[in-house]
Amino acid sequence: MTASVGVQFLSELVGTAMLLLLGGGVVATAILTKSKGLGGGWLLINFGWGLAVFAGVTVSYASGANINPAVTVGLLAAGKFTQGFGVALLYILAQLIGAMIGALLVWLAFKKHFDEEVDPGTILGVFSTGPAIRSYFWNFVTEVIGTFVLVFVVIGFGHAGDPATKTPAGLAALGALPVALLVVGIGASLGGPTGYAINPARDLGPRIMHAVLPIPSKGTSDWSYAWVPIAGPLVGGLLAGWLSLVLLPVLQ
Repeated sequence: MTASVGVQFLSELVGTAMLLLLGGGVVATAILTKSKGLGGGWLLINFGWGLAVFAGVTVSYASGANINPAVTVGLLAAGKFTQGFGVALLYILAQLIGAMIGALLVWLAFKKHFDEEVDPGTILGVFSTGPAIRSYFWNFVTEVIGTFVLVFVVIGFGHAGDPATKTPAGLAALGALPVALLVVGIGASLGGPTGYAINPARDLGPRIMHAVLPIPSKGTSDWSYAWVPIAGPLVGGLLAGWLSLVLLPVLQ
């Protein structure tokens, strides 16, 4: 039985809020100056984001656990989001609102640390991604590739198997764990150039909150870069959805 659209909206909102609370939280833990986890490093952040995805997917089961506009767009392109374009837009709205709520909760949890942080780049780094080397075109390419891997493999996880031919069920049968490990792998392998947004809501929602929250020494929200982690993941998700139709032997 399919949940109502309202329940699915709430599910996507809650799942994305959980994703950003734990994902933003691990970044804050690793980079804010007064944090006990300062210096935890890139792999701590990778694993923290993977576990954030695990938690977000787990609590958003009622909606199918997209928690990422690029995933929703990719599923639409692959013909696997069957509720139509209007509901897909509602999913994306819920994901954006959830990401803003998650970022707000990170700020509340680390309020005193943000108040004492003096480096604007560190503060923005908790909320949003930024490139190691700023080159808009190549940063865009990196985000396209990373998100393509995410959505393409997620679609591959979801095949149903065929008892008649003894083909095993897809890794989706294991629940949220495969997606979490995939995100860890993407971060470890492809995250260096841009910080791997691979999710427009993950970057835009917190960037909005960075702009509006009363954080001392926060500096600008770097809106000149903001289009990259929005457009790159959307293009990557779209390409993954289209190419899955011809490159993945998905059993229906």
